[in-house]
Amino acid sequence: MKKQNKIGLFKGLKITGITITVILFLLFILPILFPQAITNKVKAFANEKLNGELSFKETNLSFFTHFPSLTLTLDEFLLKGSAPFEKDTLISAKEIAFGINVKSIFFGDKIKIDKIYLSDGFINVKVNKKGQPNYNVYVSESSETASDSSSASIQLERIDLKKVKLFYDDKSTNILIKAKELNYLGKGDLNASIFDLKTNAQIQGFDFTFDNEEYLKNKTVNAELVTKINTNSLSLLFQENNLKINKLPVDFKGKFDFLKNGYDLDFTVKSENSKLNDFFTALPPQFVTWLSKTSVKGKTDLLFTLKGKYIAEENRKPNVHFNMKIREGYIAYNKSPIAANNVFLNFDTKLPSLDTEQLELKIDSIYFDVGKDFFNGNIKWKGMTNPDIDARIRSKLDLAKLDQAIGIENMILKGIFSADIVSKGKYIKDKNQFPVTKGDLELKNGFIQSSYYPNPITNINCKAKAVNQTGKLKDLSIQLSPASFSFEKKPFALVASFKDFDDINYDIKANGELDIERIYKVFSQKGLNVTGYAKMDLALIGKQSDATNGRYANLQNSGALTLKKIKINSEFLPLPFVIEEGDFSFYQDKMNFTNFKATYGKSDFKMNGYMENVINFALSENQVLKGNFKVESDFIQVNEFLTLSGNTNIEEQSTTEFGVVVIPSQFDFTLNANARKINFDELNIENLVGKVKVNQGKLALQNTVFSLIGTQVAMNALYFHETPTRANFDYKIKATDFDIKRAYNEIPLFREMASAAEYAEGIVSLDYKIAGKLDGNMTPVFPSLLGGGTLSVKNVKMKGFKLLNTVSQKTETEALKDPDISKIDIKTTVKNNIIKIERFKFKVSGFRPRIEGETSFDGKINLKMRIGLPPLGIIGIPIKVTGTQENPIIGLGKKTEDLEETEYEEGMENLPKTPEVIPTTELPVVTPKDSIKN
Repeated sequence: MKKQNKIGLFKGLKITGITITVILFLLFILPILFPQAITNKVKAFANEKLNGELSFKETNLSFFTHFPSLTLTLDEFLLKGSAPFEKDTLISAKEIAFGINVKSIFFGDKIKIDKIYLSDGFINVKVNKKGQPNYNVYVSESSETASDSSSASIQLERIDLKKVKLFYDDKSTNILIKAKELNYLGKGDLNASIFDLKTNAQIQGFDFTFDNEEYLKNKTVNAELVTKINTNSLSLLFQENNLKINKLPVDFKGKFDFLKNGYDLDFTVKSENSKLNDFFTALPPQFVTWLSKTSVKGKTDLLFTLKGKYIAEENRKPNVHFNMKIREGYIAYNKSPIAANNVFLNFDTKLPSLDTEQLELKIDSIYFDVGKDFFNGNIKWKGMTNPDIDARIRSKLDLAKLDQAIGIENMILKGIFSADIVSKGKYIKDKNQFPVTKGDLELKNGFIQSSYYPNPITNINCKAKAVNQTGKLKDLSIQLSPASFSFEKKPFALVASFKDFDDINYDIKANGELDIERIYKVFSQKGLNVTGYAKMDLALIGKQSDATNGRYANLQNSGALTLKKIKINSEFLPLPFVIEEGDFSFYQDKMNFTNFKATYGKSDFKMNGYMENVINFALSENQVLKGNFKVESDFIQVNEFLTLSGNTNIEEQSTTEFGVVVIPSQFDFTLNANARKINFDELNIENLVGKVKVNQGKLALQNTVFSLIGTQVAMNALYFHETPTRANFDYKIKATDFDIKRAYNEIPLFREMASAAEYAEGIVSLDYKIAGKLDGNMTPVFPSLLGGGTLSVKNVKMKGFKLLNTVSQKTETEALKDPDISKIDIKTTVKNNIIKIERFKFKVSGFRPRIEGETSFDGKINLKMRIGLPPLGIIGIPIKVTGTQENPIIGLGKKTEDLEETEYEEGMENLPKTPEVIPTTELPVVTPKDSIKN
């Protein structure tokens, strides 16, 4: 019996050994027997099913790369994206391997790919503002081609990613996601129309940014997810999803549906009864650094929901809700014996349709104490422009103890802070409503020192009081008594009182020095360009209505102000206006300027004069600031005043507009200007002297004289903007004896209106008036131009002028080629895109040509000529010239069709520019019938 058992055991081991040997043999031999066939089928499949550019270094077929799967590995793999991102990487990897279903090699018509392995890779997903993604590289099968002869098919059951860097940049939703060291394993029947995808993922560094705000930075994420995917309806259902962001456990459930024009979202993220310490680990890095030195205790509940449809073209956006509760909180920094105790918070906010005007903020309660000190508040806030407020805040804090308890990074605080504020009601400025308010704020013996600057701000004392008992703006009063501090042994004090905000009664006294650059360094990091210095001794007392109605004797405004390196930003200008230095003195409603120097970009200004209505302008929105100045400048760059910035995106560059120069409507200034050089695009103006008036949003140049292309020019002009991309101008110019060659080369408008002067040489004079509109690039809108004037020719050689040279060729009259012309007045008018030329005549070598007709700004011509023959020109030959300035068509006769006029229509300047119409035919051959000679 024992012998039979031994024989059976031996046979079993023998069979097992043979089986293992055969399996190992097959594992080695299959990749050798079928390498080219399998590789070719997979390559054919990739070429047929991928419309992105694909490249790799070499291939390898093996069972042992991802044992026990048979895998085809592509080394140095690179796949580029779909349109419009054909040149950008979609996926790159050190290697990507496709798992091959072994059964399909022997018994299937197609090689089946059921696994994908990707290691040391980069996945770069992009979506542009139009919602076009770069991942549409897979060519799906239509019902008509479902039975095609593809050599391979994808029927995935496993996706395995190791050490992958993920970048997701969606410009349509302003979402940016970055993940480094992503390890991902997904399992499921991905070939089914409805399946469960089981996922396990770890991320070493996860960043999430929405609308340029960083919400998560370098967080570790661990996730176990079960997602039901419906490929028929393009729907994702997140069922069982347990996440950890650093140490914070998060439950995530929801639904994501793809619509034809957007998304349908229903997400709920919550963390219940979690440790307060774990919540801080999920915050940005600066909090994590602080947390490593801090003892944090307590419990917290978090809830975030995002529900609704996001359809950009319909301006539909989802609703957001966030709720946070903190109970029994405790914070002690760096083993401090003093702690913030009994931290309690019930915070709730809603943002329907992501619309800030519908914002609802409710802090049902916020409380903490530091020893016997405390902070307690309740706040309800609804809306933004006209908020409905219900707030109560009470506090008494020793800032030194608070700083010791919670550890404010890089800052030392001292002082006694107290607050008692009650405010309830609506703020509606148009209806003069203000919440009923009683508020007191006080800081005694304050002290601030940071690690960014060696010296502290000391002796900070501020006592502020706001009272409104009726809910009307006229009954609001605000008092600062005082606001004072000392910085680098230089004290500053401000005492102010404001009453009756319908007709503001002000009493302001300010004395001291402010080194703004150094004060800013106390609060900010080094390297930021914030400058400025102010020294003042001011006393401003008065009533707004006295300034408005000219009762200046009732005003008691006096004092002096010195400014240096003050940077001013304005909604009207794209660059900051920098006051390099300036002395100002106040008297009644006037502010006098002395030794005022300023820069704007590359432009510089020196100014002396005064401004009126200064206090009234500062206290009201609709008041006009008046002024009279003498302005000098060495250089003014007009391009820097354009309101809109250019776009460097190649996709959008063709439609980008820089914007017109916007003239503020609240200014009424008279400037007597003297500028050495002014540059605008290709136009260089020198030695400008004249009067500039700015009033009601219009800029007028009066009796202005300057030098242009070496010629003295007299000019009057009016300019005003209608919108940021459309403006009006009315321009009158008189220039005597200028070089026509330089005018063509250096003046763009002259080049557009007198394109025939390209090869001309000589001296001419111009007396012209033109009005019209400018587009967003400050370029004339030609159909809008209206005007006329005279071009006086003194001595000009029309070298290379195609019109006369073609006439010369066809008439075999050499005298008309490159003629010398003198003492001619050419009068023209401009309207509806047409330049009409009044009849004029001249003498050339005994011939007496006469010309009249019209040309258009898109290059078409319609001219009538008569060539008077020697000796007296009594006998003449009629000639008609049509076609374009580049390709004129010459013929006999007088009858021609008028050029089609183009009337200006509002919005025309925003239409795409169309190229000039150039006939494709050559100049016609002159037949005997059409012969001009004899």
